[in-house]
Amino acid sequence: VQLQASGGGLVQTGGSLRLSCVASGQTFSSYTMGWFRQAPGKEREFVAGIRWNGGSTYYADSVKGRFTISRDSAKNTVYLQMNSLKPEDTAVYYCAADRTYYSGGYVSRRNYEYDCWGQGTQVTVFS
Repeated sequence: VQLQASGGGLVQTGGSLRLSCVASGQTFSSYTMGWFRQAPGKEREFVAGIRWNGGSTYYADSVKGRFTISRDSAKNTVYLQMNSLKPEDTAVYYCAADRTYYSGGYVSRRNYEYDCWGQGTQVTVFS
C-alpha cells in the first residue's frame, strides 16, 4: 500500500489545519490507519488512529479534544482535523497503515505496529 500525506502548512496559535492521507495499492478494510508526528530532536510519537472497518478511534492525550481522525472509504482517504493548534504541535506529520487484523475494537498506537509509512508533511504553529 502506498500512502500520500498532504495538508501541512504554517498556522498561527489557535488556528486549524486538515491533513489528508490518500491510500492506494490494496484494499484496506481490515487496516488501522494512524497519524504520527516527529518534532526536531524528538522521537516520533503517536497522534491518532482509526480502524478502517468500523471506525474505532484512539488519540494521544496531548491531542484529545483538539484533533479528530476520520476516513472516507469512497476516497480511500484518512483525515486529521487539527483545531486549537499550539506551538508544541509543530512537527512533521506522517500517516501510516497497520495491516494486521485485530479482533474487537483495538486501535494500534505504537510505532512498531505500523508497517507502511507515507512521506511526512510539515506543520508549523507560530505564536
